[in-house]
Amino acid sequence: MTESKEARHPVLKVRDLKVYYETPKGDVLAVDGINFDLYEGETLGLVGESGCGKSTAAMGILQLVVPPGRIAGGEVLLEGHSLLGLPENMLRSIRWIKLALIPQGAMNSLNPTMKVCDQIKDVIIAHEGKRARKDIRQRILKLLATVGLPGRVYDMYPHELSGGMKQRVCIAMAIALNPTIIIADEATSALDVVVQRIVAQTLLKVKQALGVSMIMIGHDMGLMAQMVDRIAVMYAGKIVEIAPVADLFANPRHPYSQLLIESIPSLKERKPLKITEGITHDPRNPPPGCIFQLRCPFVMDKCRVVAPPGLEVKPGQIVACHLYQENKDGSMVNVANAAGNT
Repeated sequence: MTESKEARHPVLKVRDLKVYYETPKGDVLAVDGINFDLYEGETLGLVGESGCGKSTAAMGILQLVVPPGRIAGGEVLLEGHSLLGLPENMLRSIRWIKLALIPQGAMNSLNPTMKVCDQIKDVIIAHEGKRARKDIRQRILKLLATVGLPGRVYDMYPHELSGGMKQRVCIAMAIALNPTIIIADEATSALDVVVQRIVAQTLLKVKQALGVSMIMIGHDMGLMAQMVDRIAVMYAGKIVEIAPVADLFANPRHPYSQLLIESIPSLKERKPLKITEGITHDPRNPPPGCIFQLRCPFVMDKCRVVAPPGLEVKPGQIVACHLYQENKDGSMVNVANAAGNT
């Protein structure tokens, strides 16, 4: 699936990225040929249910896949330069400065034996060399203030902080070197709803202040609606739809996107939640044809044989589904609507 040409400059291009995990019974196709662009100053949401490959895609972009996982193919271009195959010392010079990660589990990511100040200081010194103690202190205090943390956090250990405070320390570390791109991997998923809002507001504040591009990974469609510019919907290792956030919520095209949005609880309408029927396939042995065929309410014979290409059904909205076909005049038609099946 490729995206339409736009005037904005893409700072990151992901092309046919594949990340597989080796098992005794065959490779798990965790990420199986995804394509997307991230534009300058944009926030792109990467959404899908647990196990669809979102976090693995982030690890592939950052070149942090560890055995038994491996990058099986594709290309990751950062500002036009390929990251795949770079030696570790070059990758280390790019991470934090160009690409920074806000991890999902803050407690597991922070060193419990080190104070917050020492952990942030390590990031700065590792890339910029030694600095005067006074300058480092002022810089760290400014970072903590930027993410809404009081100065006393400087001398605290991670176990002395709440979940939301730990997550904001991770955000402070991610922005310490003014990166070009931040990848936020489920940054709010382990928090209660009140703290989720605080962390989400912190992310927005940081993005606006620094002007960074951001990939926001998650499964909360309601939160995505408030946070991102575009959404890429991922299912079983593949991206099935990419669209501006307003277009996706107003008119989701892929059946899986429709089910995700219908699953959002509504305070205005009292209706039963939509539940996706069926089970996912064995990720080591995907079926031929469409990856969503076993759970799709509109599945056709063609879906079981031919993998659908990504079609631009309207400017900026691309969907990989056989429900949409291109006419000779270049217009798009919904096959199910044309046949009166919906």
